[in-house]
Amino acid sequence: MDVEVYATIEGVGRAAADLVEEAIAAMPELSLGLAGGSTPPLVHRNLAERDIAWERVTAWMTDERWVPPNHPDSNQRMARETLVDATGVSFLAPDTNLDDPHVSAMQFEHMLRNFGIGSDRHSVVMLGMGPDGHTASLFPDTEALTINDRMYVANWVAAHDTWRLTATYDLLNRSDTVLFVVTGENKAEMIRQIANGDRYPASDVDPRGEVRWLLDEAAASLL
Repeated sequence: MDVEVYATIEGVGRAAADLVEEAIAAMPELSLGLAGGSTPPLVHRNLAERDIAWERVTAWMTDERWVPPNHPDSNQRMARETLVDATGVSFLAPDTNLDDPHVSAMQFEHMLRNFGIGSDRHSVVMLGMGPDGHTASLFPDTEALTINDRMYVANWVAAHDTWRLTATYDLLNRSDTVLFVVTGENKAEMIRQIANGDRYPASDVDPRGEVRWLLDEAAASLL
């Protein structure tokens, strides 16, 4: 693991924002995968305060909960409120107003392909990780872990009794840079296991480029 440890959650947010800003400055076009969860808003707000050429960027959601777009649990609602509305960045998210999550995932995959996401366009993807080792909505013991001929799918997560929409490994592994942004003491044991070589959904992300783990001291406390 390529691990960078910061004293605070805020430090992790600034470091992730620094890396994204550098990537945008270096490339004429960039696709930027956005994660859900509690830590990404720190990164988003940090980015929104900077003078960045957002016209070069297409942002997209790496996963989404099967809730309406304005629902409090919606990842795209969070992304709009913390980054998109403030910057005007081009933003792609699945349509969760549809009746069928499979149709939503299929339509979103077509949209991603039409915008060149997953192609040779330079890409940075930000991901989080849950205490169970899931990333995006690739949860342990779910069907999406084995799908290698689709970029975006509907994934039934029995542990949460719900559908999720998620990028597959096929899409995530086309990235030039994957940034795992992980904070909190409740992630420390999983970080320790992954560092020791144990396999979980997060550890199986293997992009064409680099993987960097940005941790706060609490998440890194068992290393």
